[in-house]
Amino acid sequence: MSDLLYSEEEEALRAAVRDLLTDHCDTTSVLARAESDAPHDPALWKTLADGMGLAGLLVPEDRGGQGATHREAAVVLEELGRAVAPVPYLTSAVVATEALLACADAGDLLDGLASGRVVGALAVGLHTAPGAAFAAVRADGGALHGELTGIADAAVADVLLVPADDGGLYAVTADAVTVTPQTSLDLTRPLARVTLDAAQGRRVGDAEPAVRRALRAGAGLLASEQLGVAEWALTETVRYLKDRKQFNRPVGGFQVLKHRLAQLWLEVVSLRAAARAAADALATGEDTDVSVTVAQAYAAPVAVRAAEEALQLHGGLGMTWEHPVHLRLKRAKADSIAYGTAGAHREALADLVDLRAP
Repeated sequence: MSDLLYSEEEEALRAAVRDLLTDHCDTTSVLARAESDAPHDPALWKTLADGMGLAGLLVPEDRGGQGATHREAAVVLEELGRAVAPVPYLTSAVVATEALLACADAGDLLDGLASGRVVGALAVGLHTAPGAAFAAVRADGGALHGELTGIADAAVADVLLVPADDGGLYAVTADAVTVTPQTSLDLTRPLARVTLDAAQGRRVGDAEPAVRRALRAGAGLLASEQLGVAEWALTETVRYLKDRKQFNRPVGGFQVLKHRLAQLWLEVVSLRAAARAAADALATGEDTDVSVTVAQAYAAPVAVRAAEEALQLHGGLGMTWEHPVHLRLKRAKADSIAYGTAGAHREALADLVDLRAP
């Protein structure tokens, strides 16, 4: 296995992304957007994708990208998760991009995604696990008919990658479909229903291998986003408990709270190891299925618990709409069913390592 520690280049990338998000993605603006009809931040996306070149990290240089690896993308997702940044990075720069990398006829579309000029979305429900069945629309003489639900970031996608019942994956422009918002717990990553009524699409490749590759990468790198959420929750809770006083002493000095935070720290450190292993496995191709499945089996419960602990330990303050902890709790809860639940991944892991329940 490779060295899972962060390299100097990865730490420099983290610092650059964190500085940008500190300046352009404060909680107040994220909250304001979440309460509006347009939760995404196009200016931040343009800076990340165009200014910093982050949309093309997973695309080889000869195909218009940066030629980096999933390790670098994982670092970016840690920071985006930490800030709950309302940008379509996971859905476009990871999932849609990975689907196109598995397609023979991606053509200029991959260039568009790599530059960030085009936002892509894989038209497969966000809840779909890498090995699970996925819905397909009906292909009829070049026209696509059907309805797909739970599509993340469809509202800002320029192009949708739609699986059809003829086995093909079709690129369909957003103006050829009807996108209807669906109620989503996480307001920063909205879901939508996509309706195709004789929509014209261009076949870019075979759906099965493209969707499987995309969902596996999405699941593996989602763990890094969940790590970012969990680390923020732990850090902010420790900071608050050092300042908050009760009986004229810092609340963080009470032993019962020390034990809760110590337990949470251990879980977050273990999550970091699992997330790094998944990113490295995706980058090297070694034990990828097992590493991704382990990461997702572990990540969701830890991220949710970290956010729940943050909310509880902030007391009445944590219950207010103005406090940013609820953004992290909603992201953690929504992520816990994205690309398969922890239970689904544990079942998949049992098959992968041949340790099924009796």
